[in-house]
Amino acid sequence: MTAPSSPRPAFRWRGAVAVALAAAFGLVATAWPLLAAPGGALTETTSGPWLFALLLPVVTAVALVQLAEGGMDARAVAMLGVLSAVVAAVRPFGAGAAGVETVFFLIILAGRVFGPGFGFILGNTGLFASALLTGGVGPWMPYQMFAAAFVGLGAGLLPGPNAAAPETRRGRFGEIAMLAAYAVVASLAFGLLLNLSFWPFAITQGNLTYVPGGGLGENLSRLLAYSLATSLGWDLGRAATTALLIALTGPILLRVMRRTARRARWTSAAE
Repeated sequence: MTAPSSPRPAFRWRGAVAVALAAAFGLVATAWPLLAAPGGALTETTSGPWLFALLLPVVTAVALVQLAEGGMDARAVAMLGVLSAVVAAVRPFGAGAAGVETVFFLIILAGRVFGPGFGFILGNTGLFASALLTGGVGPWMPYQMFAAAFVGLGAGLLPGPNAAAPETRRGRFGEIAMLAAYAVVASLAFGLLLNLSFWPFAITQGNLTYVPGGGLGENLSRLLAYSLATSLGWDLGRAATTALLIALTGPILLRVMRRTARRARWTSAAE
């Protein structure tokens, strides 16, 4: 019996390099407070626009390389547009009390099915579209876009059979359990990365204060303490909501996404 074809767009080496470079740039740009030297001139109001200005060509370059390599054709771009619109449409139902979030489950599921490059771009475009729709444009938006991109990227890199839906009920349950566990970790990591957008400016004294030039180890421990003291409840709400939505919708949405991708006849470089 012939194995089912991969529902993922191809992810060749140039596309992989482009995504890796974009992710590395995003990590450095987001974590600049941990790397900044004393006397830096960046402020809360100037860092966001600069990050956003640098983010657009980075994401555009990733998309162009994916297109040039055959990793994303017109059908994949159409799917990206549809999912970005869906992310923007469902976000107003979340981001409320107790950290309820309704966008990350879709980014995780799409990254799982369509691959790390697709997930990385969807995290950026989905959060950008939702920010425009909800009026959430501000210095924090580039941080949200990068952090969501890492969520989609990580989902695409998860181990296990991606080429087709697991054939057994046990396999399907195991995949959903893995994605739900990943959702918890990714939600906590998202909150930690997002705190970097305002933590250096939020507190001016105490053990939670950012110390310019204090070194990676010292400032990272202070960031973790700050996150535990201020945003853990919100992050746990995001984690619980995302894991629950994956458990409830994952079996159906994974099947629908994989069927759609197969009908679009995306091929894998491994075939």
